Amino acid sequence: MTEKEIVQGCIKEDRHCQQALFVRYAGKMLAVCMRYTRHRMEAEDILQDAFVKVFDNIHKFQFKGSFEGWIRRIVINTALKNYSKKSFQQEQIGLENQPEYSTEPESYKNLEQEEMLRLINQLPEGYLVVFNLYAIEGYSHKEISDMLGIQESTSRSQLVKARKMLQGMIVKIQKIAV
Repeated sequence: MTEKEIVQGCIKEDRHCQQALFVRYAGKMLAVCMRYTRHRMEAEDILQDAFVKVFDNIHKFQFKGSFEGWIRRIVINTALKNYSKKSFQQEQIGLENQPEYSTEPESYKNLEQEEMLRLINQLPEGYLVVFNLYAIEGYSHKEISDMLGIQESTSRSQLVKARKMLQGMIVKIQKIAV
């Protein structure tokens, strides 16, 4: 079945098309959810909520742009709503006692993708969300500020602090490995 046939079937509430759509995109979208949560079960809950929204709103998709991108946006917005419910937006972690590390781009090459994602997942909630939205999803600080209801400067600050914290974690791992 083509993507267009699946979408049109879902609009008609055809269960086979809905299952085909879920099977096609659930894995990728679960990976997106995992970037915004600490636990797989929470990510699965967000994924389920997001797919309910996809099926409820699929009639609004106009076949302009990427269908996967349309689903991804719903998933991200659902994850952000979950994040805001947890009220971690005011989380502040001081980096005053953290030493300044200058890590060379070369040092990142030694990290496996899974290890890097594990490190990112160790960031405090506020840093994690901003880092994911900016560095992984590609949103601007303006878009992030609108999505999270924060100032652009707060988004920038959270990103800088997230990067410093990640650099510190990477240096620590490299020292252990040597």
